[in-house]
Amino acid sequence: MHRLLHHAPRSARRVLTGTAGLFLLLALVPAATAAADCPAPPLDRLASLSELRSGAVDEDRRVVAEGTISGVFYGDDALGGFYLQDDATTPPTGLFVYAPGKDDADLRPGDHVQIRGRFGRHHGRPQLSRLQELERCRRGEPPQTVTLHLPDDAARLQDLEDVRVRFDQTLTVIANRELARYGSLDLAAGGRLRRPGQSGAFGEPDDHDRRIVLDDGSYRANPDPVPFLDGQGTRRTGSCVTDLTGILTHAFGAHRVHPVAPPEWEGGERPEPPPAPADDVLRIATANLENDFVTLGERGARNAAERDRQVAKLDAVLDGLAMDILAFIELENRSAAGRELRQRVDALDDATTMQKLAHPDSGSDAIQVGLLYDRERVERLGSAADNDPVHHRPPLLGWFRPRDGGEPFGVVAVHFKSRTGCPEHGDIDRGQGCWNQRRTEQAHRLVEWITEQRAAQPGEPPVIIAGDLNGYAAEDPLTVLREAGKQDLVHEEPATAYTYVFRGRTGQLDYLLGPRPLAGHVIAADTWAVNADEPVFLGFDGDRPGEGPWRASDHDPVWLDLR
Repeated sequence: MHRLLHHAPRSARRVLTGTAGLFLLLALVPAATAAADCPAPPLDRLASLSELRSGAVDEDRRVVAEGTISGVFYGDDALGGFYLQDDATTPPTGLFVYAPGKDDADLRPGDHVQIRGRFGRHHGRPQLSRLQELERCRRGEPPQTVTLHLPDDAARLQDLEDVRVRFDQTLTVIANRELARYGSLDLAAGGRLRRPGQSGAFGEPDDHDRRIVLDDGSYRANPDPVPFLDGQGTRRTGSCVTDLTGILTHAFGAHRVHPVAPPEWEGGERPEPPPAPADDVLRIATANLENDFVTLGERGARNAAERDRQVAKLDAVLDGLAMDILAFIELENRSAAGRELRQRVDALDDATTMQKLAHPDSGSDAIQVGLLYDRERVERLGSAADNDPVHHRPPLLGWFRPRDGGEPFGVVAVHFKSRTGCPEHGDIDRGQGCWNQRRTEQAHRLVEWITEQRAAQPGEPPVIIAGDLNGYAAEDPLTVLREAGKQDLVHEEPATAYTYVFRGRTGQLDYLLGPRPLAGHVIAADTWAVNADEPVFLGFDGDRPGEGPWRASDHDPVWLDLR
């Protein structure tokens, strides 16, 4: 289905096109006279573009208007018309002309035309339609292109709607969720937008003046082909476009640009997998599997074909991580799911013998956390789970020692309360997402429980906290953990770290935390940005699922090498 349009919807276009002979007549002058000035229209019909936009002309009135074409949008399910511009006003004035089925009229930017048609509004937007006559009076250069720079010129956008503009800056893709659905990308000036909880500036950020939408010259749903893709069939957040030029308009609650030339892209390359770990180090990773369910039709795959794609993508991610210990998140809370995951990971490499740490109490939630380990690389010394009622997905702690010598250590798989399913009262969103109080209580309990477990082990070995904490770096749960001596072992600059993209803003939800002395033994660490930047349509359940690990989940995995 289509979004509500401020131009005629697709169904209406079919009606207009099919009955064009009844009420539309396109009268293009012969080429020999095309250079002549426009004929003088009746004064009572003549209306300037500024009069039409200002509301000085009654709706449903037949008028004569003149202007220079600034952009033409014909083609399969395109806007079905063109934009006129009058540079005699300050700033220039623009207006859309809805003229479906006239893509054979040889119109181009720079044509000065006179139009006889009906003035009206479609979803509040002024436009000319139902053309009786269209005459190209002369050909020339495209009209003025107004140069803009965000956020400085954000206040000017409303006055420049339907005008040809150019952004003299680099704009970054911050959201691609609507790309396959409506052919649009959210852009921002000044680089990526960050979740406020990453830096401590809680609440809704005031960054709307940095945003603009790149649209595809159409309001159709499910465009085919999907626009703006690179040679690998994706358009990742973080990609950049320079000198974007097109028609500025406003639709669906946002200012957007329909380009008049293909955008020039840079950046956004897909990352390589982590380098293979050396033989004398242990690689520890955590990965949110986003509803890895063996049961079809539940939270994960809806059918066998989707399940095959989901497994292939997740296995490609886990193969690329090449981990010795994995803290996994969002696996179906069934023993069969755990067995299948262990078998899948074990089959990825003939040199590994993966084992799943038994979970004594995986909780009552539909998903569970857990640990896989390569018994050829590490020796399991013991395990424990915390069934405190503050946790609905009990953390699982495993104690390990390297097979080739070294000190024991612990890894605890954790998945704090999500930021969704918000209540109407109580633990509501007060700037750090709903359920922040619950997550903070979980953090306090996790610190207490780890302390108890360490005290019961000889030498009180260090523990790595691994998983999805559903809190951004500066929010209360992470503050509790930092104050307890747990630092981020992967990212030194939390303000720019991210493993998740939500509504155009990046932030970190997935962590490997540990005590400061342990940080000195970390020789390499990073996020593998394999998921969060990718369009959702590439996922296993997307409209156009792609090959390889890309968009296997909505979270990026993180990893570290420990010596």
